[in-house]
Order: sequence, then structure tokens, then C-alpha cells
Amino acid sequence: MRGLYVHIPFCAVKCFYCDFTAFSGQRAQVARYLRALRSEAERHRGLAFDTLYVGGGTPSELAEAEIRELFGSLPGPYREATFEANPESLDAGKRRALRDCGATRLSLGLQTADDRLLSAIGRKHTWDDFRRVYEACAADGFSVNVDLMYALPGQTLEQSDRSVDAVLALRPDHVSLYGLQVEDRTLFGKREVEVDEDLARAMFESALDRLAAGGLEHYEVSNFARPGRQSIHNRIYWRNGEYLGLGCGASSYLSGERLANLDRLEKYCSAVEEGRSPAAESERLEGRRALGETALLGLRLLEGLAWTPELEAAFPEERRHIEAQGWARLHAGRLRLTREGVFLANRAFAEFVAPFRSHPQPAEVLH
Repeated sequence: MRGLYVHIPFCAVKCFYCDFTAFSGQRAQVARYLRALRSEAERHRGLAFDTLYVGGGTPSELAEAEIRELFGSLPGPYREATFEANPESLDAGKRRALRDCGATRLSLGLQTADDRLLSAIGRKHTWDDFRRVYEACAADGFSVNVDLMYALPGQTLEQSDRSVDAVLALRPDHVSLYGLQVEDRTLFGKREVEVDEDLARAMFESALDRLAAGGLEHYEVSNFARPGRQSIHNRIYWRNGEYLGLGCGASSYLSGERLANLDRLEKYCSAVEEGRSPAAESERLEGRRALGETALLGLRLLEGLAWTPELEAAFPEERRHIEAQGWARLHAGRLRLTREGVFLANRAFAEFVAPFRSHPQPAEVLH
């Protein structure tokens, strides 16, 4: 399977925690950007895709006509087509355009059901705004994912639990749950916001139990779904499959090569307009690095990954270390994260990223 990702970098206001390629106050650049996307897509004419994911930024900042223009410039149809949206910018006309264009799935950004916390993290909607839009999307026949965050500044365990319970009452098909990560380039980073790791762990543990009781299967580190509603597009990433990324800051993995596009709006558009590749960097992973990529991506899935002789030859010490730490367990030929490992997943993943532990490697791994 192969996925297509399209990045829409426009936002009304950038959230205080956001470290993605996203720009506010750039509405005048939308028409130019959509033309650049069409031109970049033409460079890959002939490739077929099973899934589409339109992310951002805030894709729902596009007007109804712009949504139709975007989809008209992309290949299709798709087995699954996801579109990210915020409640304050997804009206009936845009939902109609998305239905007409073949979107099957919406990913709605909530983050928390607490209005005070929503304001404190830079969101421009209320819980009631979200609930009304969610119910309209479900009534329109879309499968809906809800984005939730925990460990927000000033958030209590009780507030986190109430947010999870409020979302479960809506009976969504899918929930994505993320702990706050404070990155240097964000407003929270500049304010030197700190995360209480003990409280974050308590929120995470409680959310796991509540989501399971609500009928959602924990199938990936940060993702939960009802039967048959797992994200097909994201599973392509986690299984180290091929995908093409279009747009400013988008990444691709095709024919064994990873590429990342220019992440500044002007530079991206200019490159495409001048007939140049918008890729800012590329690399071809081989040998132990390629195997490490397969391992860390596959471990994100709660089903784990088949621990092949090639992986064992490349990472015997790393595998033993994460098992000794209680982060993963090898059983029946599959390496899986434990519950402890899910919370500390980044530490487990780091074992498979260069520089690696030093030990002799067979020639077929070192090539």
C-alpha cells in the first residue's frame, strides 16, 4: 500500500504548543500555495495511492471552493481519505464539499473539554462548539477521530478524566491521545513551561483504562479505535510503507529514499514555480539504519513487530536492554511494548536510532 499526505500550513492562530510547519496571517498566500501543490502533484503523475491524509496547520481554514480545488488537483479515489479540521472553521458548506470530494474520515482537534484550558493553550473554540460540530460530522456519515491532549499547564487529573469521559460519551470511532511535549520553538517553550511527569503518567494510566472501558482498542502508542476503524493511512507509516508528502515541510518515503520538503512558505512555492524539486534534504537508509527504522516504527503498534533473525543480528544488545528495563517483551517471535514501555516509548525507540551500541555486526548487516 502507498499513502499520500498533503500539508496545508495555514492557521488562524498558532496554538501555544504547536511545533508543526504552520503559519498564521498568511491568508493571501492560499491561492498561490494551492497552485504549487497542483504543480508538485503533477511531478508524481502515474503514482497510485490507497490513502489520503490532508493535515496541517488547519486544513479547514480553506474555503469551500478551495477545498474543491485542492481535491481536484489530487489523484484518487482512495480507500480512506482523512481531512484535519478545527471546530471553529468547519461549517456545513465545507463538510458538503468534503463529502462530494470523497473524504471519508475527519480528524477533529479538541485537545480538552475544559473551556478555561482551551483558552490557556491558544485554542479558539469551546467544548460546546466542538460537540455541535462533532455531531454534525457524525450525522453527515463521516468516521471521526478526536484529538486529545493531557499534561496541559494547570490541568488536574480530574480535568483530564472529565475530558476523556466527555469524548467517550460522543462514541467516536477513533481517539488520538498525546501528552504535552514542550518544544523550544513554541510559545510554551519560550515561556519555559514544564511538564509534571508523575502527573502526566497518572493522567495517561487513567485515560488508558477509561478508553478501554469505552470500547476503544489501544492499537498504537497514541491511538485508539473501535473495531474496523483503525487509521489505514497511519498504519502505512508504522509498517514502514511508502508514502508521498506534498506541500511545505512534508516528508516522503519512496523507493527506499526519505525526503523532506522546504519548510518555509516562500521558498517552497518559489522552488515549485521555478520547476525545481522542493525537497530540502534526502537520505537513503541502508543496513543497520534501515533495520532500526523498521524496528522503531513497528514497535509503535501494540501488536509489535516480527523480530526477524536480521533484526536480532543487528540489535541483540538493544533488544536485551529494553527487555531488562521492562519496556518491551519478546514472545512468540514478536517484540511488543509493555504498558510501561508505552508510556516510555521514546526511550525504547531511541535504542534503534544511530549512534547505536557498539558490537560486531555480520557483513550482511553492515553493508
